[in-house]
Parts: sequence; structure tokens; C-alpha cells
Amino acid sequence: MHTVKGAAHITGLTEHAVRFYTDKGLVPSVQRDQNNIRMFDEESINWLHGVKCLKQSGMPIEVIKLYVDLCLEGDSSIQQRCSLMMEHKEVALIKLEEAKQHVAHLEEKIALYQAILEQSSPDTTNPVNWGNIQHMHCDVFYARSDRKVL
Repeated sequence: MHTVKGAAHITGLTEHAVRFYTDKGLVPSVQRDQNNIRMFDEESINWLHGVKCLKQSGMPIEVIKLYVDLCLEGDSSIQQRCSLMMEHKEVALIKLEEAKQHVAHLEEKIALYQAILEQSSPDTTNPVNWGNIQHMHCDVFYARSDRKVL
């Protein structure tokens, strides 16, 4: 049997995360000793590993709880668990595409900074400088408005 500290060490989670997950009902096999201290057997450690994997994939705690509850129902919930994973996979793929777009944007910014450094050209990335270089990129700057806001 392992304490919170031991379970955290084994799983690579923080002690706070281990307590949080058990408090949320995500480790149904966790036990308590006579002093009400959480005690983790191998099954509890397996639950923690599973929860950690799902959380790292971006699954919300509420959905992980649903998954845990379905697991406890046994084989009758296999189809539901599979559907849950397929839905989460779709969400993860969308996030992956968004992350790829973020990386592409960062690569463009890095290339721009490298060009600025190599060619000593003006820094068009810093809003502080935009007033001095607006003529260079007038198509991407907002026109100053002298209109009154209604």
C-alpha cells in the first residue's frame, strides 16, 4: 500500500493532483486507513496512471469522471467508452490543427526576427515602432479615426 506521497512518486503526479483526483472520485479503489489517510494499492495506482493519461490528452475532469463511472459498469459500457474516446479524439485532432497553425505563425515570426537581425531592417513587429513605419505597411495598419464614437 502507498500513501499519497508514494502514489505521487510512482505516477509522476504531484501530491496535490493525487488528492484532487481522489476527491473528484476518479480513483474508485482508493482506501482509507484507521486515521482516514488515503492508501493506494496497485489498482489505485493503475487508476491514477489512466487518469493522468486522459488529463494529459486534454480530457476535462467531468468527462474523465464519466469514463471512470462507465468503467465501473463493466463490459456493458464498452461501446459508450469507445464512443467517448472517439469524440475526445476528434476534439484532440482539432486542437492539434490549431497547434500546428500556432507553430507556423511562430515560425514566420522567427524568420522575420532573423531577417531583422541579419539585415538591420526596422523592427516592424513592435507596436511601439508602428507610427514610424506605417508608410511601409499601410495595408495592415488601422487608419486613425477622427470620428466621434456614438
